[in-house]
Amino acid sequence: MIKLGAKELRTKLPSEKDLKKIKKNPIYIIVDNVLDTYNVGGIFRLADAVSAKKVFLCGETETPPHTRIKKASINTTEWVAWQYASSAKEAIEDLRFKIKDLRIIAIEQNSKSIPYDKIDYQFPLTLVVGHESTGVSKEVLDVADYIAEIPMWGVNKSLNVIVSLGVVLYQAMKKINEKD
Repeated sequence: MIKLGAKELRTKLPSEKDLKKIKKNPIYIIVDNVLDTYNVGGIFRLADAVSAKKVFLCGETETPPHTRIKKASINTTEWVAWQYASSAKEAIEDLRFKIKDLRIIAIEQNSKSIPYDKIDYQFPLTLVVGHESTGVSKEVLDVADYIAEIPMWGVNKSLNVIVSLGVVLYQAMKKINEKD
């Protein structure tokens, strides 16, 4: 196993040539009023890790350039495509207008949620994560194709936004790659 130090983790900006070699997966991440800038930076790292097409930062979510987002993202904000939208619902409407057969999955605890590992993941895919305390907005839950929930067996009732997104993103990638 390779151990990386802080210097190795601070990824340098890839060249245009290097970026063109990377096949983008039709994954869109919508960040619905996430307030913690470290969560936002971590979401950029996840988007880079799965080669997502775009991140949408919505509502009260801070946007780059921001020093804490840049630090937490280890510079991935420099090449991961992102866009601001006034609301997550607006971002979804924009994507659904442009992309046929887009699947919307909100990651949330809800009476309509199903276990994240029981979802039929397909590209193109949009995953929505919400505010650290209030979660994904009701207007998004109302239009989502699925509401994914991660089971909790301990005392704590929920996972961090980045952890939840990471669990579901990698489950989606695993299921989609099994189909290929």
